[in-house]
Amino acid sequence: MTDLEAIAASLLNVYETKRTLAPLTGTYDGLTLDDAYGIQQIQVRRRVDDGASVVGFKVGLTSAAMRQQLGIHEPDYGHLLSDMVYPADAPIPIERFLQPRAEPEVALVLGRALRGPGLSVADIASATAYAVPAIEIIDSRITGWRIGLIDTIADNASSGGLVLGGTRTALDRLDLALIGCAFSHNGRIRETGTGAAVLGSPLIAATWLANTLTARGADLAADSIILTGALTAAVALDAGDSVSATLDHLGAVTAVFA
Repeated sequence: MTDLEAIAASLLNVYETKRTLAPLTGTYDGLTLDDAYGIQQIQVRRRVDDGASVVGFKVGLTSAAMRQQLGIHEPDYGHLLSDMVYPADAPIPIERFLQPRAEPEVALVLGRALRGPGLSVADIASATAYAVPAIEIIDSRITGWRIGLIDTIADNASSGGLVLGGTRTALDRLDLALIGCAFSHNGRIRETGTGAAVLGSPLIAATWLANTLTARGADLAADSIILTGALTAAVALDAGDSVSATLDHLGAVTAVFA
């Protein structure tokens, strides 16, 4: 029987050793989707025991091209912890990450708790207090980003950190599917995208998340942050880099890496 606790410990240890791991599915036979989420949950519990708190969740694999590459038909999710949130007005130490990349997203912040099953897009919209522009710092503890579905789920959906913009926008009369995004790297626009790139709309991604968490026995608490998925391709990061995301109707957010 596969020792999920041992796998979780090896992933957590990467933060200390700075030595990435070979793909998990090439090291451990027979890992399942439930095993991968179990490994993720064990790590979250240990980080909470060490003083962090869960502040929300992220939706990953919202790109149709990426899902096709991995041979899957739905996204995945990861936990957002308090020690992953970085302020927009201070340099972020890049040495905290291993293979960092950045991508722009729409973040939703809930005004009330969500409990399913059978939640609709309208339920998510009515429970959302506001939206903000966000930059997710994705990272991988798997060498060279050679990830499959099991690897990324066990690795907390390859989530390393996040930066939230300061402008809070209510969803009234705002169609998130139509929002445009320009993503700049070191002052040059590198990528553009729209909200429709995220499963058709960031609200659809958030609805998938809420119903999937409910099916696994979890709830989304009031004040939870939901990172709804990348609006563009990610860019790789080095020390001294800056990235900025400008989203129609939502404003802009910048992250600078020391």
